[in-house]
Amino acid sequence: MTARDAALLVVDVQNGFISEERELPVPGGADVLPVINALLKRFPVRIATQDWHPRNHGSFASRHPGKKPFDLGTLGGLPQTLWPDHCVQGTRGAELHPGLDQTLLQAVFRKGYDPEVDSYSGFSDNAGRNPTGLDGALRSRGVKRLYVAGLALDYCVRWSALDARRLLPDVEVFVVLDATRPVDPRTGAEAKRELERAHVRLIQSRDVLGSGT
Repeated sequence: MTARDAALLVVDVQNGFISEERELPVPGGADVLPVINALLKRFPVRIATQDWHPRNHGSFASRHPGKKPFDLGTLGGLPQTLWPDHCVQGTRGAELHPGLDQTLLQAVFRKGYDPEVDSYSGFSDNAGRNPTGLDGALRSRGVKRLYVAGLALDYCVRWSALDARRLLPDVEVFVVLDATRPVDPRTGAEAKRELERAHVRLIQSRDVLGSGT
């Protein structure tokens, strides 16, 4: 087990990204499941996030006539990638994937429920209007080292790790690279560069589990 002040944040390991729904498929997304399950057994604090979009979410391309998924637009005054409909509240696509050992999770923080702004980070929406309370939960548990895994590296994992650095300046932040996958390899590489510039440490699961695991 890792030190008592360490937490694992499991970001958006949901059906809509990695199962037959194929709403917003993350290539190789299912491959993170056994890695994350092994990591969950090592951490005293284990928290997940969950995309929880209303059907009319403004980030969906279907809400913008003439637009298609992955086109660029604006939402809430911010640049916005327009997504396929995904992780809609109450649907199977929004559920945490059954391959994730949810019995080991202690809390799940939902995000993305404001239709007027997207929400990549597990801490707040992209405009900073709807904090989830995740930072307070980590502080209350005395977390000093935060390990981030899940989907997807270039969006929700990236922004969650960056917000952790900003909101929890005394916490050391890690991204477990073999426990995450990007939507696109190009933006995945960009995410890794930005994370390193922000002094987020990029590691492999063996750095936590040991080479024999």
